[in-house]
Amino acid sequence: MGQGGAADADSSLTLKRGFTFRSAFSLAFADVSPIVALYTVFSIIVALAGLGFWWAFPIVLGGQLLVAAVFGDVSSRWPLAGSVYQWARYLVGPRYGWYTAWAYIWGLSIALAALAYGAAGFLLGAVGATAPSHLTTSLVAVALVVFASVLNTAGRIFLKIFLGLSIAAEVIGSVGLGTLLLVRYRVNPIGSLVHGAGAVHGSAWLSGPFIAAIAVVGWSFLGFESAGSIAEEVRDPDRNVPKAIFFALLAVGAVVLYSGLALDLAVPHIGAVLAGQVPDPIGATLSAHLGSGAARGFEVLFLFGFLASFTAVQSAVSRCIWANARDRVLPGHAVLVRLTRTERLPYNAIAVTAVIAIVLQFISATKLYTVLINFTNAGFYTAFALPVLGAAYVRLRGQWQPGAWSLGRAGNLITYVAAIWLIAEIVNIAWPRASLYGDGYLRWSVLIMMAVLGLIGWALNLWVFRDAGRHTRQGALVITEDPQGASA
Repeated sequence: MGQGGAADADSSLTLKRGFTFRSAFSLAFADVSPIVALYTVFSIIVALAGLGFWWAFPIVLGGQLLVAAVFGDVSSRWPLAGSVYQWARYLVGPRYGWYTAWAYIWGLSIALAALAYGAAGFLLGAVGATAPSHLTTSLVAVALVVFASVLNTAGRIFLKIFLGLSIAAEVIGSVGLGTLLLVRYRVNPIGSLVHGAGAVHGSAWLSGPFIAAIAVVGWSFLGFESAGSIAEEVRDPDRNVPKAIFFALLAVGAVVLYSGLALDLAVPHIGAVLAGQVPDPIGATLSAHLGSGAARGFEVLFLFGFLASFTAVQSAVSRCIWANARDRVLPGHAVLVRLTRTERLPYNAIAVTAVIAIVLQFISATKLYTVLINFTNAGFYTAFALPVLGAAYVRLRGQWQPGAWSLGRAGNLITYVAAIWLIAEIVNIAWPRASLYGDGYLRWSVLIMMAVLGLIGWALNLWVFRDAGRHTRQGALVITEDPQGASA
């Protein structure tokens, strides 16, 4: 697997194998999260593309399943902490891997801010707060960041329990609610899925609004690679991690398509939603059909889904930071590489992600939530594209060697199509749209963010690799088995 030799090993840089396939699957499932995948973007995309927005989900899911298949292939070769960073590093080289990690760390850290802000909205809705101010929502989000960060440093057993409970909430909140809406509260005809977008916006079906919806829905199927981020903590990782990556996304995708269809067909007064007269279509739909009391109950379930996704995302990004620190290619690596004594968790890396998520809560923007989502999309898809492009490059040169889990003869085609999909979606996300980002400089906010972080990353990369020989060595790595075993 490209691991360093035992002679170079440092026991202080050792992770404990405390997870199994089921744990890795649960983490990836919670990271993607059917609740987060649907309810984060629903209000945005229904206002963009009408009821026809639903078709954006299978399109994006199809592209991301190709990416997940490629990630399964490379994770079987290199099941190391840091996922996309390690895959890009071993496919192309250390500096290329570093740029991948840079995009990934920022993409996930911004995702944490968006998840906390969304969770705060559901918490405030559950307690009956009407039209809370941006400051109030941000302060509640800060408290949720602190809570989830403490959970992530408390120990793997607490994370397993919380993720197990959250998946139960996902099933109730997504499948249960979807079934109820389909059976009893369907108010829009099936035909609205085909004619909805064009009829409402007076334009062709594959027009700007629908393409913009595909950009936003890109958020819905991210995080499945998190199973690879904890690979050094999973038993038999070259087989279990690839399966967890692919099947977690497939399971979440099936739930999202089902519950998204149900919610789409249950939206009352779609004209008012499209006219901007209903700022919260989800709350309005649930209140109209179930009453305000039941709607608040479901908001509690949504809160659990968002918190579970937050903890899973934070686990993934903290391992990527830790893996970079172990390879000594981040400023402050001596601090960031430290682990807790008993559970061997990267507590300082977790703390850094919490600080970033807290600071981002106080950005002043009229469309903060939308901007955060699309900032996340840009970072994620860039970080996904780099290892996939690296895999395509290796395959074009005829140098690919499969691991224990392999795509076989279809590997070349799947990898090339996945690369094309990711490039197209990055362009789509970055496209300057006032409908998504606002007027003026906000229209260009994603491109500005990518340019600024790219320049900072380029300068930092030059500094980090100023002595290339010191940083291109393979990181020393030894993994120990958890003597207690793992039951989840």
